[in-house]
Amino acid sequence: MDFFISNAYAQTAGGQQGGGLEMLIMLAVFGLIFYFLLYRPQAKRVKEHKNLVSSLSKGDEVLTQGGLVGKITKVSDDKDFIEVSLNESNNIVVQKSSVTAVLPKGTMKSL
Repeated sequence: MDFFISNAYAQTAGGQQGGGLEMLIMLAVFGLIFYFLLYRPQAKRVKEHKNLVSSLSKGDEVLTQGGLVGKITKVSDDKDFIEVSLNESNNIVVQKSSVTAVLPKGTMKSL
């Protein structure tokens, strides 16, 4: 019956044991990649948006996240809301953080 089942022999001890130093170096490299490709650019965008929101003032023409273009008619410093005039008869109230960009003066007239 030995010819149907082959014998299993234990493998001799050999090969190099993986040290912890290589693993730590690889984790550090992945950490640096994560920092420079993901975290740093996102933090930069957040900082720029925060500066944009803090610099909003009356009379600025803005573009909202919803795609609305209007002129700021009222800014309340104690609240996070601004009033935006879409035209002479329509005003809306939006959060300051929903402003995507401040447009150059005269953009609304050219649309």
